[in-house]
Amino acid sequence: MEFLDAPPLPFYFTPEHVQFRASLRDFIAREITPHVHAWDEAETFPRALYAQVAELGVHGLGYPEEYGGTPADLFYQLVVAEEFARCGGGGVQASLNSHSIALPPILKAGSEAIKRRVIPPVLAGQKIAALAVTEPSGGSDVANLRTTAVRDGDHYVVNGEKTFITSGMRADFITTAVRTDPSVKGAGGLSVLVIDGDTPGLTRTALRKMGWWSSDTAHLHFDRCRVPVANLVGEENKGFKILMNNFNSERLFMSALACGYAEVCLQEALAWTRQRTLGGRTLAERQVVRHKLMDMTLRIDAARALLYDLAYRIEHGLAQPSQLVARVCLCKVQATQAMQFCADQAVQLLGGMGFMRGTRSERIYREVKVMMIGGGSEEVMKDLAARQFGV
Repeated sequence: MEFLDAPPLPFYFTPEHVQFRASLRDFIAREITPHVHAWDEAETFPRALYAQVAELGVHGLGYPEEYGGTPADLFYQLVVAEEFARCGGGGVQASLNSHSIALPPILKAGSEAIKRRVIPPVLAGQKIAALAVTEPSGGSDVANLRTTAVRDGDHYVVNGEKTFITSGMRADFITTAVRTDPSVKGAGGLSVLVIDGDTPGLTRTALRKMGWWSSDTAHLHFDRCRVPVANLVGEENKGFKILMNNFNSERLFMSALACGYAEVCLQEALAWTRQRTLGGRTLAERQVVRHKLMDMTLRIDAARALLYDLAYRIEHGLAQPSQLVARVCLCKVQATQAMQFCADQAVQLLGGMGFMRGTRSERIYREVKVMMIGGGSEEVMKDLAARQFGV
């Protein structure tokens, strides 16, 4: 056991959490980690992996049993994020877990019919779900999205574009943010629709990226797509709040991932400096190297302490509603900054090897930016937090 890999505190994690973590860690070590580099190079991974992960009960955590889920607290989600980060491949976890941002709006606001049609097959790994909010005209500017859905009898006619959509090429169900009242500007007039992947008029284009190579990322174009009114999630023209509430859980999950990736970088750097020699001594025996390792440890511990404290407050209803959004935003900033620092330091310590494809630190170094941008950029997070605090 490495010095950072200490047993989780019972204050946060029960024996059931620990047991689940152990089984998930074993699965990822056997079925995912050995293949991450090859999948990254191939820019894809086997679709069958969705069903394998679903068999462990991962997809269904936190969902009602009647939809194939397993009731679970927030800390199970943190375990999922931390353990998937151990494989060192963000692309795999991003696509495998795209349902975690696509299904919550349906679960919370969808009709019973749409819930039963969409949620069970996704949780079983038989279908794939994606969330489509970001547009070419603006990422975090959700209130001013331009994709329209105009009512025509018992259908909406959807026109517009979405981009940077995780699982966009493979998705069978796309939870989509649309403007159902084009005459209204801003947050009013927005709605959420579930658009089936085989809808006529929907075209998809794969996007190539700096990182997350194995993740399916797409640009979507909707050209007079007819979507049944029955696929509306929640009330018409009241989708903005649904979308905003969805961001809190996404940002918290990303914070846990960032802490996990930072730890992966630290562990790889530690292993390398313990065996690499310079002037007859290992790098780890050099004071400057030890200081770098401890700087990495400090940032990981600080970010994870903030994450766990915030998760505990949310789980037990102790978080002040007026400050919850701000705290989640700042937690994401803290965690992704720790990831950025640790990735940079790990690549530096690995030297030439850190520049080689195949090391986890090199891959994570490339993937830092999507973590700092996705779910709301660092600048947007700080500004949103400041406004929540009344600054």
